[in-house]
Amino acid sequence: MKVDLEGKVALVTGAARGIGQSIADAFVQNGAFVVYTDIDTAEVKHAAGRFEATIDLKMDVTDEEEVQAVVKTVVETYGHLDILVNNAGVNTIKHRVTIDAFPKAEWDRILNVDLNGLFLVSQAVAQVMKRQQGGRIINISSIAGLVPIRLQAAFVAAKSAVVNLTKVMAVELATDGILVNGIAPGSTLTDATKKLFYGKDGTFSDSVQQLLAHIPLGRPAEVHEIAQAALFFSDPENTYTTGQVLAVDGGWTSGYIRDF
Repeated sequence: MKVDLEGKVALVTGAARGIGQSIADAFVQNGAFVVYTDIDTAEVKHAAGRFEATIDLKMDVTDEEEVQAVVKTVVETYGHLDILVNNAGVNTIKHRVTIDAFPKAEWDRILNVDLNGLFLVSQAVAQVMKRQQGGRIINISSIAGLVPIRLQAAFVAAKSAVVNLTKVMAVELATDGILVNGIAPGSTLTDATKKLFYGKDGTFSDSVQQLLAHIPLGRPAEVHEIAQAALFFSDPENTYTTGQVLAVDGGWTSGYIRDF
């Protein structure tokens, strides 16, 4: 997908790898100046360093002062900020347990990054966009924000909140020319998930085969397929879509029930 982002400035959180990096890359390839941000300074520097017309900045989305400083730096550097992608997020692998056994510390960690962090960055950027009277905010939720997934209570809670936060942001910011939309990826192949998905023989593990049975397309997404949705929402020609959360999930949440 090609869109004209010439002259646009985009800030992407969690851009060191995975979906965030792929979205940031797609923006660069479509003409935008892109600010790659992440808590991992070495990896985000490497990600941004592959292109010209980019900068990398260390940002912990849960640190309000750091968020404000990064947004200030972006505006001072470029004079404006047109697109924000709230991608930074965490989940848990170790604590896949039911709600009665879910550790409070892990709950706090996930909610702090996935929800509070998104709020802090959105608030700082919305203030800039309101002064500009325009902008695009794209929140990365998950299909876990649309349907319940067992043993991931904190992640489900956070991503569900992101879905409705996206909608209320769209309502509140519409009169300022700011369009706010969300993307809900399904199972997506990142470096992290590849380690979980593939067995030592290079084939999908048994547990992943069961997961794929819920996906009509029969495979996980590639990160560039999620980036296409971000391009759609950021396209300057797309001027009347706001308050929407697009599931990019191979049909998982369509209500598909495998033949039995």
